[in-house]
Amino acid sequence: MPRARPPSAAMANRGPSYGLSREVQEKIEQKYDADLENKLVDWIMLQCAEDIEHPPPGRAHFQQWLMDGTVLCKLINSLYPPGQEPIAKISGSKMAFKQMEQISQFLKAAEAYGVRTTDIFQTVDLWEGKPSRIGEDSQRSSFAKDRM
Repeated sequence: MPRARPPSAAMANRGPSYGLSREVQEKIEQKYDADLENKLVDWIMLQCAEDIEHPPPGRAHFQQWLMDGTVLCKLINSLYPPGQEPIAKISGSKMAFKQMEQISQFLKAAEAYGVRTTDIFQTVDLWEGKPSRIGEDSQRSSFAKDRM
């Protein structure tokens, strides 16, 4: 009988890529715009006007900063008048399903706010750190551009 592996802390545990996979990954990473990341972080912190810790620079840190959904929920709520916020309760839970639920709530609220469906990433994209969606497409979304 095969031995069960202990659960990993990360959702997707992928090893290093080689060959064509590595080349594709490098091209994706080259498209990441660190200056735009800094502008987005600054805008999010200014918009939320709360005590939100500034993440260290870099795609992985940016992803980690957004991954529990707390910052995203605070951001979408800040775009609405007081008392009309779309997300009533923002949880600081460390449980993965609660964090993913918050990201889903943000995505639904962002779409209701007017963000184009084509500019919205999937919850799993953020959790797995898929740079083609989180790093480039989401950075350049109408949600960010129109409001910076």
